[in-house]
Amino acid sequence: MERVAIITGASRGIGREIAKQLAKSEIKVIANYNHSEKEAKELKNELEKENIIIDIVKADISKREEAHKLVQFALEKYKKIDILVNNAGISEYKMFTDETDEDWNRVINTNLYSAFVMSQEVIPNMIHNKEGCIINISSIWGIIGASLEVLYSISKAGMNGLTKALAKELGPSNIRVNSIAPGMIQTEMNNKFSKEELEEIKEEIPLEKIGHVSDIAKCVKWLIEDNYTTGQVISINGGWAIV
Repeated sequence: MERVAIITGASRGIGREIAKQLAKSEIKVIANYNHSEKEAKELKNELEKENIIIDIVKADISKREEAHKLVQFALEKYKKIDILVNNAGISEYKMFTDETDEDWNRVINTNLYSAFVMSQEVIPNMIHNKEGCIINISSIWGIIGASLEVLYSISKAGMNGLTKALAKELGPSNIRVNSIAPGMIQTEMNNKFSKEELEEIKEEIPLEKIGHVSDIAKCVKWLIEDNYTTGQVISINGGWAIV
C-alpha cells in the first residue's frame, strides 16, 4: 500500500526538495504552504510534467483549526497518514533586545507550535495504524545557538526537545520521531548573507562548501526507510559544528 506524507512549508527551499524527492519515491505527498501559492503551484506543475501527482494545500499551521483541516484533508482522501515532516519555519535576524512580543509569537508559533499541533493532529491515526514516522526539520542553531537569531534558536532547540521526548512516548506504538538539524544550506533564508560573508562561512566549514537542499531530502528518505532510529537529532552541516 502506498504511503502518505504531509510536508509543511513545502513550497520553497528544503521543504520543496523533500516534497519532490518523496513524490518521486511513489509516496503520496500533501505539500502544505501558507503564503507562497505561486511557488506551490509551480511545484505541482513541475511534477505533473513527470506524471507525478501531489496535493498542494494552503493552511496556516500556526493555527490549530487550519492544522486540523490540513490533516482531515489527508485522512478523508487517503484514509491514513504515514509520515509527517514538520518543516515550516521562519527566521528573525535582529538584536535580542529589539525583539518584541509580536516577534516571539510569530517565530515560536510558526516554527515550534506548528510542529506541536501538527504532531498532535496526526498521532491518533498513527497509533491506530501502529506505525508512523515524524521528522522535524530543526537547525544547527537549535544545538549551538546563533547570535542575532535568538528566537529562531529557541524555536529549533524546542523542536529537538520535542523530538527526544515524543520518541520515548511513541516508541511503544511503533512511531519513530527524529530531527534533522541542517547547517548552512543554499536556501532563500540565507539571502541575508553577502557573498563575502558566505565565503567566510565556507572557510569555517571543514568540507569547505555550503550544503544543498538535496542533502537534507536524502536524510529524510533514509529516516523514512529505517525502522530502528528514533529520538535522534541528526546534524548535517559539513562538520561546521561537531558536538
